[in-house]
Amino acid sequence: MQAPLTGHEPVMLAEVIRLLDPRGGQCVVDCTLGRGGHALATAQRLGADGLLIGLDADPRNLEFAAAQLKKSACPTRLFHANFAELPEVLRQVGRNTVDGILADLGVSTNQLLGSEYGMSFDRDMPLDMRIDPRIEESAVELVNSLPEEQLARVLYELAQERYARRIARKIGEARRVSPIKNTEALAELVRSAVPRRGGAPPRIDPATRTFLALRMAVNGEMPNLAALLQHGPAMLAPAGRMAVISFQSTEDRAVKQAFGMLERSGVVTLLTKKPLFPTPQEIARNPRSRSAKLRAIQKGVASC
Repeated sequence: MQAPLTGHEPVMLAEVIRLLDPRGGQCVVDCTLGRGGHALATAQRLGADGLLIGLDADPRNLEFAAAQLKKSACPTRLFHANFAELPEVLRQVGRNTVDGILADLGVSTNQLLGSEYGMSFDRDMPLDMRIDPRIEESAVELVNSLPEEQLARVLYELAQERYARRIARKIGEARRVSPIKNTEALAELVRSAVPRRGGAPPRIDPATRTFLALRMAVNGEMPNLAALLQHGPAMLAPAGRMAVISFQSTEDRAVKQAFGMLERSGVVTLLTKKPLFPTPQEIARNPRSRSAKLRAIQKGVASC
């Protein structure tokens, strides 16, 4: 299975543009450039008098997005940075506030399938899972060194894996014999630890949650999201908007709680009382979008 040419179809693109409502001359930050789909549509709305600031922890995707953004007349400032580093990025640009912030918390299709990322359980590749090459500890080191109790906690807290203890025990037994170095070996261990039930096969691969949790742990995804949710709203200009697309319950819960707290304190207005979901047409076209949830806020104005 090969990655498509773009490597990623921007999820809920029409909804994102409607909620962020980028306009000519504004400054908008795309905190997760990915393959440039959301960024290009935003830049085309900002025009030659606007500014798009783009961040991505993956230098490969950053390079790809930079090429895509040449199709727009909008000036851009692009940074190899995680969105937790947004305050430092804005200091480098010389801005205190921006008109919009977008974060798409999903991974790109090219990252899921590319052997250089080592995160696919559909085919064998070296176990790695680092999106940002600045990260020192890979998944292979985490899997082979983390005590079983801590490993089980990672699987349960980050991905709600109900068989976390059984999986951690199975991994512990296997690594005492030989280090676990490849995605296929890890996936088979996880599948063997999860009880099989009669009837129809499981809707998702039993290894899905384990791989999700390990990727999140390796890349520090929850601490980074917490930093973005703390600093991002404070960097919005009056009437500025922030939108976040999440793909699993741990992320969405953090976004919901942070936005709700800001709304109750009178700092922002919720533009989405409940999360928006992809349309059935989008899910049929792009099945990877099926778990997406979009939430958005606007700073310091009445509900619109």
